[in-house]
Amino acid sequence: MRRRTFDALMSLAGVTLTVVLALAGGLMFWAHGFVQDQVTTQLSAQKIYFPPKGDEALASKQIGPYLNQYAGQQLTTGAQARAYADHFINVHLQEMTGGQTYAQLSAKAMAHPDDQKLAGLVSTVFKGETLRGLLLNAYAFGQMGTIALYGAIVSFVGAGVMLLLSLLGLAHLQRVPEEAEVRLGSKVGRASTVTA
Repeated sequence: MRRRTFDALMSLAGVTLTVVLALAGGLMFWAHGFVQDQVTTQLSAQKIYFPPKGDEALASKQIGPYLNQYAGQQLTTGAQARAYADHFINVHLQEMTGGQTYAQLSAKAMAHPDDQKLAGLVSTVFKGETLRGLLLNAYAFGQMGTIALYGAIVSFVGAGVMLLLSLLGLAHLQRVPEEAEVRLGSKVGRASTVTA
């Protein structure tokens, strides 16, 4: 195969890969913006606020170290949602139930249908677990948005590298003599040779 033909094909493949990586990066960057906007919009609409700094609710060793950094703030990000779900709602649910799950309490309530206190506890735990699950979903989507941002950065860097390599290939194409050939070795691992 002519060396110029080989260089042209490799450069064309590089340009094609550059376009694909740039498009992928653009789509992932758009996905990141969309997800972050949705997470912030949906969480903001709930108007959940962390207890203010110095509040007794933050005094617990199971809560304070995780929530003090957000004291008094409105819950608007995935990271805040996770902290609130795991270190505020969950701690209170564990204290109320003695570590029992909603399923365990519900089974007890069905076995004792006249126990109004237990029925009230089941209802409260159900609501708490539902809110906790929704907040953890917001956290998961926020993480996916962050991963999409990292993917976009990697794609853009890859596109830049491929563009540079393609341009170098095109520059090399201009310097290779017309009659130069590429000989692909028949033995595995043998380097290709170029003859003038």
